[in-house]
Amino acid sequence: MQAQGTRGRLADTFAAARQEGRSVLVGYLPAGYPTVDGAIAAMRAMVEAGVDVVEVGLPYSDPTMDGPVIQDAADAALRGGVTTTDVLRTVEAVAETGAPTLVMTYWNPVERYGVERFAAALGAAGGAGVITPDLPPEEAGPWLAAAGAHDLDPVFLVAPSSTDERIRMVTKITGGFVYAASLMGVTGARQSVGAAAEGLVKRVRAVTDLPVSVGLGVRDGAQAATVAAFADGVIVGSALVGALLAAERAGSGLSAGLDGIRGLTAELAAGVRRPARPAGDA
Repeated sequence: MQAQGTRGRLADTFAAARQEGRSVLVGYLPAGYPTVDGAIAAMRAMVEAGVDVVEVGLPYSDPTMDGPVIQDAADAALRGGVTTTDVLRTVEAVAETGAPTLVMTYWNPVERYGVERFAAALGAAGGAGVITPDLPPEEAGPWLAAAGAHDLDPVFLVAPSSTDERIRMVTKITGGFVYAASLMGVTGARQSVGAAAEGLVKRVRAVTDLPVSVGLGVRDGAQAATVAAFADGVIVGSALVGALLAAERAGSGLSAGLDGIRGLTAELAAGVRRPARPAGDA
């Protein structure tokens, strides 16, 4: 296994935020929901309202990490016929905003598409990297080679249950940032972010200089501010997806969903800017 380092766009984004004394806001939405074009509009709206980095979810029929909100949206996208090609088109359209754009995907769709083919297509679309929650580091060799060949950051996850040895292994092959799951369980907005998150960030920082971003559970600006006080990045998914789902279930249409996305993103963006952190402090 080979350390991948940080390849440019993500590194620049985290460095700029650090100089501003704030955390990076990472926003997730699945491709294809409510439609391919609707998802693109929603992701671009997130960027306009303050998201720094976008995660484009590749809808999958057998998720292991996604909670019910993301599953509902992903299931609707799959019923609508979304394909990996649609995901790549989404990445291209979102990357045009200038925000580093990642794909969040389980490993099976990448393997079916072809590891080298997927990396080449994502690189050509302007993608910055891929988050692979279920790819074991021990089996990541082919992906690391393909990602390196196409200047993609391979982002891996650690959890509160990760041993120090496992954290060292993961950080050696991760690029861009380390994804720190704040709690054990599936995604979903919660009343509070797991208390183990801050301790996990400290453990990761003890073995790497890579930025550490915390995900799973953040639902509003106050929680974003709490996490931003100790993490380099704040990842929000279910709460943003929920804004689109709520508009659809209310029969309000995409326009109302986009308004909800913009409003919540603006609140979250204010949250990551709230903590008093000295410029240049990690």
